Amino acid sequence: MKVGADDLRIRAMREADIARVQEIARALAEAPHWPDAAYLAAIDNAAKPVRIALVGERANTTLVVGFTIAQLIAPEAELETIAVTPDGQGCGAGRKMLLELVERLKAEGLYGLNLEVRASNGRAIGFYRAFGFQQTGLRPRYYSNPEEDAVLFRLDLR
Repeated sequence: MKVGADDLRIRAMREADIARVQEIARALAEAPHWPDAAYLAAIDNAAKPVRIALVGERANTTLVVGFTIAQLIAPEAELETIAVTPDGQGCGAGRKMLLELVERLKAEGLYGLNLEVRASNGRAIGFYRAFGFQQTGLRPRYYSNPEEDAVLFRLDLR
């Protein structure tokens, strides 16, 4: 069953979500494959650097269908990851999670949101451009396995 944005509820990531978040990440080649400890650090309010970690879950259930994590580096933030299950892609789930993240970043008084993405990931590049991100540069050979350039983007939050 496809998950649309109207069927999605956004909330803070919890420790109980990590197994499902790992499952989603493993199913997506583009998602980072972090150890549990990295996700635990992302939801630790006392950890430095501070992060905002959100999940999108199907309304009226507890099924997590996507997640996003951003690191706050005042006065800006870095989008570390955003991932949506295949049945949630193309239906507005990623956009809804990113909109919620942007609102939270603005509430923190941050001015911009930065990210990098593999140059070959045309779908993600199109998503970020449609959201309003502007390309700011390139990092040659930033990624490995395979070696690839990173395209840098920034969204002005002011």
